[in-house]
Amino acid sequence: MAKLKLGMIGWRGMVGSVLVERMKEEGDFECVDSYFFSTSQVGEKAPELSVSETLKDAHSLEDLSEMDIILTCQGGDYTNSIHPQLREKSWSGIWIDAASALRMKDNACLVLDPLNSDLIKEEIKKGTKDFIGANCTVSLMLLALAGPLRAGEIEWISSMTYQAASGAGAKNMKELVNQMGRLHQVGKELSEDGRSDILKLDALINDSLQGRDSQFPTENFKAPLAGSLIPWIDVPVEGGQTKEEWKAGVEGNKILGNSKTSLIPIDGTCVRIGAMRSHSQALTIKLKKPLDLEKFEKQIKESHEWVDFVPNEREITTQKLSPAHYSGSLKIGVGRVRPMNLGKDFVNVFTVGDQLLWGAAEPLRRFLRLYLDNL
Repeated sequence: MAKLKLGMIGWRGMVGSVLVERMKEEGDFECVDSYFFSTSQVGEKAPELSVSETLKDAHSLEDLSEMDIILTCQGGDYTNSIHPQLREKSWSGIWIDAASALRMKDNACLVLDPLNSDLIKEEIKKGTKDFIGANCTVSLMLLALAGPLRAGEIEWISSMTYQAASGAGAKNMKELVNQMGRLHQVGKELSEDGRSDILKLDALINDSLQGRDSQFPTENFKAPLAGSLIPWIDVPVEGGQTKEEWKAGVEGNKILGNSKTSLIPIDGTCVRIGAMRSHSQALTIKLKKPLDLEKFEKQIKESHEWVDFVPNEREITTQKLSPAHYSGSLKIGVGRVRPMNLGKDFVNVFTVGDQLLWGAAEPLRRFLRLYLDNL
């Protein structure tokens, strides 16, 4: 049987680069004939993984139509422009996308196979052609709670997120480092002098953070992130939420395949913090029954192989349950599991995961293999 043709788009960006590395590690490129497309470097030399020697035009409907599968990390604007044109030309291939543009379309399936592999297989059998990666914080939250969710234990979730700079893009990551560098430059002399007045150092830093330092960079974040935080991510939506907060409920329930009568309310506040990579979430969970802590912990530990359960103890929590520890890892850290004083049916959970891996690239990669394995 001839290999299917796979078109790779947006493979140079952060998510795309991580995706390509994971596909190489898992031997995914050996299962397909890969063609690499570009929006800006058409005709230049393609990666060694490519069947064609040069990069194809990512805006050429003719070239794209020759693909059996298109896997794109190019972004929502590209999807909104190219996807409808391809479908209008009767292209019937599989579209796999990291962007949010198609997520809530009725004919699109969100992919997170440790939770919804059965749903994905049903959609493939039905003839669904669009398979989309979900929001990174939503995917990481559901992976952390996979066991209790499968068991039907959860009534509602309040998720307070602590999202890394990398969620906003490469330019934002660099700006965070530059902000850190500027703060160090401003306070270096006083911070290295053990006898200096801490209030003077604090005043110098505050001058930068409060806009009285013309060299402090805020072009991308529009505000200080180093030494501070930003309690707003994405655009506003109805009801006072940001779109990032809205996604938790609508995308989470769609991944789980919940009907209108079985929706799990999910809401919270999304905050950008000064971590470089990996998102954290503090979860307040209302259970349908009084908490059985031992049973709840067991459901988390045994849910899937990527859970890394961290006991609710100071030393190990301090050492492990952080963005710094889980960046670059496929493991999802889950800890601070404890009863809450809110009531006997409330439980607290804190979770950390790399949003570039399980939050973005890995669900797409795994769907591709699942699709190929079920042909």
